[in-house]
Amino acid sequence: MSVKLDRRKKYTRMVLKESLMKLMQEKPLSNITIKEICGLADINRSTFYSHYTDLYDLLYQIEDEIIKDLSETLSSYNYTKDEEALQMTENLLVYIANNRESCQTLFSEYGDPSFQKKVMMLAHDHVIKTPLVGKHTKPDISEYVSLYIVNGSIHIVQSWLKNGLKQSPKEMAELIIKLGNRGLSSFQ
Repeated sequence: MSVKLDRRKKYTRMVLKESLMKLMQEKPLSNITIKEICGLADINRSTFYSHYTDLYDLLYQIEDEIIKDLSETLSSYNYTKDEEALQMTENLLVYIANNRESCQTLFSEYGDPSFQKKVMMLAHDHVIKTPLVGKHTKPDISEYVSLYIVNGSIHIVQSWLKNGLKQSPKEMAELIIKLGNRGLSSFQ
């Protein structure tokens, strides 16, 4: 009996998350109501409140899950190896592609700016350890280099999502690493 309840609970949370993401593609969170989410999810308001305290609780749980997954992916690599930087970037892009709707929504103009900043800082903390930054820059400027790479990479990913993931995660990872290693001179 508890397995069935657990599946129902997971299903309820999944449809509520999907409903919020769908609505956030159309308008900002401040213009979304719990009634709208429940109507789209075909769930009673009381059921919503048995899982979440409000819309922000739902949004933050979605964001926290993504941050946790990204952090686990980033933490599983040895940053002293060049080939692992490419593999790490590709795996992050595969994760983003597999969670396309949520990631595209959260990185859009209607997404939560504090979430976007958390992702940037998480990436920055890991990129600063990579050979891209570590072996080619002086310690006093490595933070600037890392911020430049992270911000540029995030904008590339946003554009990739917006344009329908036309390139594979591997192609995009190679582009990001190429730009990170040699900048625009890699295209001359």
